[in-house]
Amino acid sequence: MAKQPESHSFMDMFEKFGKELKMPKVDVDAILDHHRKNLEALEKSAKATAAGASSIMARQREMVEESLHEIAEMAQSYRTPGMPKEMMAKQADFARKSFEAAVKNTGEVAEMMKKSGGASLDILRERIKEAMSEIRQGYDKKG
Repeated sequence: MAKQPESHSFMDMFEKFGKELKMPKVDVDAILDHHRKNLEALEKSAKATAAGASSIMARQREMVEESLHEIAEMAQSYRTPGMPKEMMAKQADFARKSFEAAVKNTGEVAEMMKKSGGASLDILRERIKEAMSEIRQGYDKKG
């Protein structure tokens, strides 16, 4: 009697085919873990950016409130009659203070934005370093 061929499932056939070709095995868990870490880093970065934007908006609101308070005080001081020379001195003083406050506030907001952006970038830089290390480790295992 003739020998019947062994019956293999398709998966067995592909596995045998892969072994014969000496194809590298794919570590799906490692790939998924790598991408999970990437997404976590992006999420942390987005949260840092949002927190920075929120604090900048809060500070800008405080700055506007301070300015409005100063304007109200100035308006009150104009209600009392005085010499034109005094009024001009008050206006010049207010203009100087307003300019100084605007320069100070602009610098403060710029610094806050720099810190916020830096924190977000630091998170992404750290993840890139980790990812490069993971890739190197993967190559070292194969070598």
